[in-house]
Amino acid sequence: MNDHTKCQSERIVFVDYIRVVACFLVMLVHASENFYGADPSGLAGDKSMLLSEANRFWVAFYDGGLARTCVPLFMVVSAFLLVPLKPGVTMGEFYRRRFKRILPPMLAFLLLYTFLPLAWGAMTWEQSLADLKLIPFNFPSMAGHLWFMYPLISLYLIIPVVSPWLERATAKEELLFIALFVLASTIPWLHRFVYPEVFGECFWNPSFNALYYCAGYLGYLVLAHYIRVHIDWATKKRLVVGAVCFVTGAVFTAWAFWHKGVPMRAIDTPMLEWAWEFCMPNLILATFGAFLMFSCIRREKAPKIISDISRLSFGMYLMHMFFLAPIAAYFVQGNPADPLIPVCLAIPCIAILTYICTYLTSKLISLIPGSKWLIGL
Repeated sequence: MNDHTKCQSERIVFVDYIRVVACFLVMLVHASENFYGADPSGLAGDKSMLLSEANRFWVAFYDGGLARTCVPLFMVVSAFLLVPLKPGVTMGEFYRRRFKRILPPMLAFLLLYTFLPLAWGAMTWEQSLADLKLIPFNFPSMAGHLWFMYPLISLYLIIPVVSPWLERATAKEELLFIALFVLASTIPWLHRFVYPEVFGECFWNPSFNALYYCAGYLGYLVLAHYIRVHIDWATKKRLVVGAVCFVTGAVFTAWAFWHKGVPMRAIDTPMLEWAWEFCMPNLILATFGAFLMFSCIRREKAPKIISDISRLSFGMYLMHMFFLAPIAAYFVQGNPADPLIPVCLAIPCIAILTYICTYLTSKLISLIPGSKWLIGL
């Protein structure tokens, strides 16, 4: 087996593990939101309030410290597998393959989240119709987690454009772009703590600052390619460097929430989550570290359950809020300060039960002919 083939084999196995874990981390994030969101839904809305020191600590630990890398990990995985394009694959062919897989399930669940809650009285017809009108432009009101699909689509759109450059770029050139990506990731902090308009932003140019084209999830795409092509470290070095980077980024991410989250004080959610946006230096560092640690998995073949969950993870992500909301309501019982069991156990229990339910449901759906159009197999 040559080095390239060996790398491909190892990549597929550890990517399966990443998908399995990252999918669970998404549910851990949303389970945690029930213990600081002031929104009637139980999830984090525009306003937040922590009702106890226990909630403050455990939300910071689970959501910030452990789980916030979930979205960047999915982005890095997508780029790691797809960039650069395989020889002979055109832009049109790439778009057709990728969007054929993700758009039908996405549309199906946009409609399900628009109308299915009517069945148990969680939504009125007026709200459903309003959400239906919104679908061509954005996700409906009860499907906030589907925001992720839009950055994923943007990543797919840009992959054929940047792929030729990545094929020719040197390690130093990619590192330069990654450095600009990290610099651009500090702009939300500059907005919040220094000045609301930076690097050319003003009321007639509100978004397109000097680092605009180096910002966002494109940076994770280049980072994924750099890891795949230019990092050839031994397992021990990957593990040590990865652990240091992950722990450093995760500790800062958890501390940032804990620092702002004074109990019994209402706070704007963006301020409480000031270091939780997915393209920020601390999360770039933690994601890089987590990915390196996963890459130390050297098994030739993943266990069947890991491969199975990895294959079903997209469908599990799409449907998980249907299960998480009632499970969380059972544990929270309308009082986040005094849930059914201590919050340190309630958050992971909500996530684990949701994970099991979504896996079993996705597995059953996968047995139905044509299920790929619903859960994207």
